[in-house]
Amino acid sequence: MAELSHPSPPLDVATLRKDFPLLAVEVHGHPITYLDSASSAQRPVQVLDAMREYDETTHANVHRGVYSIAEEATRRFEAARHNVGRFIGAPNPAREVLFTKNATEGLNLVAHTWGRTHLHPGDAIVLTEMEHHANIVPWHILAAERGLTIRWIPVDDQGELVLGNLEQLLEGAKLLGITCMSNVLGTLNAVSEIAEAAHAAGAVVVADGAQSVPHLPTDVAGLGVDFLAFSAHKMLGPTGIGVLWGRDELLSDLPPFLGGGEMILDVRKDGFTPNDIPWRFEAGTPPITEAIGLGAAVDYLRGVGMEAVRAHEIALTTYAMDTLTDRFGRDIRIYGPPDPSARGGVLSFAYRDLHPHDISQILDEYGVCVRAGHHCAKPLMRQLGVNATARASLGLYNDQSDVDRFADALAEAGAFFG
Repeated sequence: MAELSHPSPPLDVATLRKDFPLLAVEVHGHPITYLDSASSAQRPVQVLDAMREYDETTHANVHRGVYSIAEEATRRFEAARHNVGRFIGAPNPAREVLFTKNATEGLNLVAHTWGRTHLHPGDAIVLTEMEHHANIVPWHILAAERGLTIRWIPVDDQGELVLGNLEQLLEGAKLLGITCMSNVLGTLNAVSEIAEAAHAAGAVVVADGAQSVPHLPTDVAGLGVDFLAFSAHKMLGPTGIGVLWGRDELLSDLPPFLGGGEMILDVRKDGFTPNDIPWRFEAGTPPITEAIGLGAAVDYLRGVGMEAVRAHEIALTTYAMDTLTDRFGRDIRIYGPPDPSARGGVLSFAYRDLHPHDISQILDEYGVCVRAGHHCAKPLMRQLGVNATARASLGLYNDQSDVDRFADALAEAGAFFG
């Protein structure tokens, strides 16, 4: 993650909100208060219009046709790839940006290609206790298949990684999997420093950027990782498309992930020759419309300014934490770092002894949308000593009035359950 280089002017949230049609919807007679952007962010009209315009005027399969709209479809598709690459500071977007189904598929791609090529019985990989299942389960599968050892970087009571014995954990390890930002705790990890230590130990670094890329400036060179996965639907884009960025020198040596059309240069009865990167990893017809939408989402975020987005979310997270603490005191526990500047706008919380699903259902009656569950992070839930949490997550289109309605609805939930 890139640090904020200079103060940004405050976002004009009232104007931004007009770009998001769903935010004008009412739920149970109340204006919607959407606080689940960590799961899926809402999409602005600019993204919806770009996808519709492509479908209505340009749609054809890419990389195949030589007629005009097919060539234009290919141009737009590859332009979206380059646009996404520039957004994250990729040195060579044309080769290093792979389109996947989502961040989960991107992380599985690394496990199936790099992992199966480079990991052998007895090898060790290192993960953190705050990883999403997408950066745990593929490595469990490979560990069972190959006889690997998994080591864990623990999480302390403040929601921070315990790095005192990092050197020992990394000794002899071949891979480190780390989230840039916890989807439960909001913790922003010191990825560049940890990646430097991993590389010194000879490990490749696979980072989950699903929560960080939509909310703060990202520069893969500054992060120092080898692979970075993220999803469009968390960054104002459509579902069904994600991105895996990888270093050119690593991707070039990897075998294909899936077999079929597009990913080949030649197919013979005695074998096949894979395509060059990135197409080697994009078997079959890709999500063309979704790539156009992702490109438009990147344009929207760039227009707002990622430093401004980050500054807004720090201020709003501060307001939310202060408001909840002031109103509910010891009845509420907010998990994760207490310093808003050390976390993203993700607020997982416990309120009295109420079940998270009950909280979510009551809040919905007031139009407030929060997530309840284990958030695909069961190892972390066990470390926290809970089965589930309720989670409110903030986006660039949220403001203090959303926080106030959330707090009012939570108070109503408390009154309902006595």
